[in-house]
Amino acid sequence: MSTEVSNNGVIFTKTIDSGLPEIDKHFKYIERKFKISPDVLEKDEILIRNVYLSLDPHFRNLMKSAHMVETYTVGNVMKAGGIGVVVHSKNDQWKEGDVFLGDLGWEEYSKISPDEVKNGLFFKQYLKDALNDGIKCSYFLGLLGMPGFTAYVGLLVFAKPKKNETIFISAAAGAVGQVVGQIAKIKGLRVIGSAGDDNKVDYLLNELKFDDAFNYKKINTDQALKETCPNGIDIYFDNVGGETLDIALTHLNLKARVIACGMISQFNSTSKYGVKNLNVLVEKRITIYGMLIFDHYEEHYDSFLKEMVPWLKDGKLKYKEHHVNGIENAPQAFLDLFNGKHFV
Repeated sequence: MSTEVSNNGVIFTKTIDSGLPEIDKHFKYIERKFKISPDVLEKDEILIRNVYLSLDPHFRNLMKSAHMVETYTVGNVMKAGGIGVVVHSKNDQWKEGDVFLGDLGWEEYSKISPDEVKNGLFFKQYLKDALNDGIKCSYFLGLLGMPGFTAYVGLLVFAKPKKNETIFISAAAGAVGQVVGQIAKIKGLRVIGSAGDDNKVDYLLNELKFDDAFNYKKINTDQALKETCPNGIDIYFDNVGGETLDIALTHLNLKARVIACGMISQFNSTSKYGVKNLNVLVEKRITIYGMLIFDHYEEHYDSFLKEMVPWLKDGKLKYKEHHVNGIENAPQAFLDLFNGKHFV
């Protein structure tokens, strides 16, 4: 027995190496019909009704003609980390009603290949335990998902913070930055953040209790760092790259650590910013760590949840999410990540 439903989605239509993607030129929303039936599945596949998709800035790199990790394929549905419910299964380890966390299409229903199903098994019990414990499902795409895990590993595994050190976080109200700052406060650091909106600065100061924060669109970053970090910076958690990175380098202390997490300022740039102050790396014996979080799940995800969930329950962690309803709104929601319209 099969039921025909809509399976509207977003198709990648053209690569773009610089500039901001355009709806209907580089990706577009399309309306489709789909028959929900076990017959659409091959052995070990599952069919998912998608509930949440996480739209992340790094998807912009996947729209380029070449990228060292992967790229989207022209003509195919775009992919994102997501959470959905199993509708049909031809896999012994999944049954109808199970909650799946993994790569899903920007669409209403996704057919999951055997390899992707195996990847989803890694998160299955973690997600089940958390849901039974009253944790919000969507947190596994944010605070307890890739952004939160990135913050945890970048700060605690790579930067190895010490109490009373000073950390500066760019894009500090973003999905990663807001978690970095809160973990840093828990660990006893002095926390400074930058954001591009007064409401975000207010959130950092009054809700997340950063020690200081500034709006880089209103205050010169170099001057702001002189005022907010008079004794220099021990850890710079870089989500922006470009000129902000260049300026921050000049404020770093001896043996400071830089976590190169993201370079959103360069994603759409037609001409890459050339960092000029690299000489300080030698003079001050500074270490820069470039990280892709997908390398670290096996080793650190278990310890991440064991620390983060109690902090969350104890009220030591807050997390602001921005929800947009309807797959038809996904293209504009993605573009809004680059124009400051989203809070996170």
